[in-house]
Amino acid sequence: MKIELLKTFLEVSRTMHFRAAAENLFLTQSAVSARVKLLEDELGVLLFDRSQKHLKLTPEGHRLIKHANELIFMWQKTKQDVGIAQSDNYQLVIGAKMSIWDIILQDWLTKIHRNIEDLSLLTKTYSPIELQKSLLSRVTDVGFLFEPPYTEELITEKVATVPLHLVSTEAEQTDLNALLHNYIMVDYGEAVNAQHRRAHIDSPPAKHFMSHPRVALNFLLDAGGSAYLPRQMSFEYIEKNQLFVVEDAPVYSRDIFAVYAAKSHKIDIIKETIQLFPQVN
Repeated sequence: MKIELLKTFLEVSRTMHFRAAAENLFLTQSAVSARVKLLEDELGVLLFDRSQKHLKLTPEGHRLIKHANELIFMWQKTKQDVGIAQSDNYQLVIGAKMSIWDIILQDWLTKIHRNIEDLSLLTKTYSPIELQKSLLSRVTDVGFLFEPPYTEELITEKVATVPLHLVSTEAEQTDLNALLHNYIMVDYGEAVNAQHRRAHIDSPPAKHFMSHPRVALNFLLDAGGSAYLPRQMSFEYIEKNQLFVVEDAPVYSRDIFAVYAAKSHKIDIIKETIQLFPQVN
């Protein structure tokens, strides 16, 4: 099965339009249709319901999306690994939730690039369950999680403790209940969520719920309100007086863990990259 067919299928499933997918892929509409038809013939199923005015994914099409993304990622991993095989380079496949990428991993990647030569990086965003499966199957070399699994097959190391401060677009606001009327609840995992519920049991429910702190930050700057954000992420906006720390509010923290296979053949290079995080107690 050609990877181009899967990429075409994913673009059609994203746009739900053959013409729009063709424009995005710089192909003709007939070429896109032919690729999807060829993929359907190879699988022996219909991936799209074309009987209505608007294109719809069939149940088989919905199931293929996950497999298509995984196959494309594996193909990228294979191409990169084979491409560096004739040199002394290492390939390191790194996975994490998007929120963890936003909080600490972007700067860490830059440190790796500057300090470790001959290391080729491949990154991917996962849900926690998908990441655990990927680590156990050795598709991913090292993953980062808020709440890691504890099994004999995986080594877990704490690499960061992230302070979470309540910030607001309103200066000198001390009435917490007033702030929480326009509050964005950011998902930092059940440990922090439970602490927040206990601390604000009599407060009004959050107005918005967002899974990524970067999305919450951008929304906050545009629309106003308050949210718990990592200090690293909000610092520059506090310095510019675009955001203000609510001093009387509880401060939470979130530990971030590196997870990797205990018997990984890349364990030395993994440990070397982890050393680039500041020391954590």
